[in-house]
Amino acid sequence: MFRILKISVIFLVYLTAVILFSGFEKYNVIPHDNFSEVIKDTEQEKILFIVDLSNSMNETINGVKKTDIAFNAFAAIIGRLSPKVKTGLRVYGHKFGFNPLLGCTATELVSPIRENNAYNIYSILSKMQATGWTPITKSLKSAVNIDFVGIDGQKRIILLTDGGENCDESPCDYAIKLVQSRDDIRIDVIEFAVDDPVADAQLKCTALTTSGKLYKADDAESLAKSLEQLLNVETQVEGKILQKPLNR
Repeated sequence: MFRILKISVIFLVYLTAVILFSGFEKYNVIPHDNFSEVIKDTEQEKILFIVDLSNSMNETINGVKKTDIAFNAFAAIIGRLSPKVKTGLRVYGHKFGFNPLLGCTATELVSPIRENNAYNIYSILSKMQATGWTPITKSLKSAVNIDFVGIDGQKRIILLTDGGENCDESPCDYAIKLVQSRDDIRIDVIEFAVDDPVADAQLKCTALTTSGKLYKADDAESLAKSLEQLLNVETQVEGKILQKPLNR
């Protein structure tokens, strides 16, 4: 009787492990032995990435388009998140070209927040083109008022942008108003090759007002490092990435 009970327990442990790690096939990640502890610590996180696809993201750094650098960084980093972490993707500037009237409304939730979503986020992002304006504030408002509806607990926005707002709004002003009524949303910002002091001040205010972090990246290496630090993947997920970033 005791032997049968012992075998049953072993089988249940094995079955749980199979279910738990099945999600890694999509990300081609070999998890570290202590990954079960990582899941316990991070499974309550909700992260919405907001990615800049304005026309300036077509500029190059060392001969490589900013969009390609950003997409490759996402490919290398977000697959290392625990599949239990709820993530989503909103983009802006991805349509309407140089038409300011329409371009300043061009923000879209292309992947709703859910578990086991990293592969889907990268797959969608890698197919998109940069073309339009930079409606940062409208994107933040949409994230708070639409994307986070029905989602409890602390929420994070990670904004990746190569410039400041150009749609006659201020993300800084919005962040100040936001913290007056909400304490459950933090905005982290990665400035990607931003050399405008006005934009820098605007984005710094947006992050710090919400108790978020501000990172400045000027190339592929520093961008990947910024994502790593924001997502804490180096200390939380010690794994080996087998999937190579996409070179388009």
